Amino acid sequence: MADISIIVPIYNAEKYLQKCLDSLINQTKKEIEIILVNDGSTDDSEKIIKTYHDQRIKYFKNKNQGIGKTRNFGIEKATGKYLMFVDSDDYLAVDACQKLYNKITKEKLDFVICDFYRVEKQQKIKIEIPHFENSTLKENSKLLLTINLSPWNKIYKTKMIRDNNIKFLENVKYEDAVFVINCMKYSKMIGKLDEALNYYVIHTNSETTIRDKKVFDILVVVEEIRKSLKDIDILKADLDTLTISILMNYNIQQRVQEDWVVGKKFIEESFNYLRDNIPDYRKNSYFKTRGIIRTFIEKNEIITKLYCNVYRIIKFKMKVN
Repeated sequence: MADISIIVPIYNAEKYLQKCLDSLINQTKKEIEIILVNDGSTDDSEKIIKTYHDQRIKYFKNKNQGIGKTRNFGIEKATGKYLMFVDSDDYLAVDACQKLYNKITKEKLDFVICDFYRVEKQQKIKIEIPHFENSTLKENSKLLLTINLSPWNKIYKTKMIRDNNIKFLENVKYEDAVFVINCMKYSKMIGKLDEALNYYVIHTNSETTIRDKKVFDILVVVEEIRKSLKDIDILKADLDTLTISILMNYNIQQRVQEDWVVGKKFIEESFNYLRDNIPDYRKNSYFKTRGIIRTFIEKNEIITKLYCNVYRIIKFKMKVN
């Protein structure tokens, strides 16, 4: 049995896969298994994978099922005491596994997060998650607003995930947020390692940057998060703030929506959701951190639509010229 199972979902990643895999096989911690799940790639990803002959690699090839099902499949195949997730276009610091493993084992934690680098156009920006002492979600409800909702830059106790049947949502985009929330919910102790060990790579026209009709999935995700945490009274205020934060962020992102009809409809449904579930959302503490202009735009549905549409028009004119 490996100490850590690293799950890597792969779909048409030939441009970035080698850097990712090199960062895994060269980890200073050797007691790992690397679970590569090819989600029906149509490029040369498989050829790249087959150039590696490391016995710690377990390779699976499936038909295209989406990243949620692919990660869940990886969890099923994992034998490690701890789990990590790495996206196929990201990479790790060479000592990431060792440092995260030391933290989670020595301090008897269920879940540890670390800082990370955001890599875009060859620029590396360090993202520091505010430090917190070992705690639980019930002891420190602000963790709900502190911990980023992506599965990477984290290590998890496998038993905690399996005992609580924690899975990624399937057949929706933004599936990872609910997984991370539930790991926070069921962890008996969560820790923070104040080092940047994960390199999160942003590509133009990637799933991360494109906005299309799948944006409506975020409403499904938000509802699942609220259902999961609704019975924990101490979290209500921060859960409302998290909900508002997520929806306001995606409202503003409609300025880069491919289809403005879709963007406008999403903004309408987003505000309807807030009115139905958080009637006093305008008074939420979220807006105290946004600045006067941003708050003015975000609080009002009509102004949000106007801002996004004007932005789109200006960007279109710039492209034409």
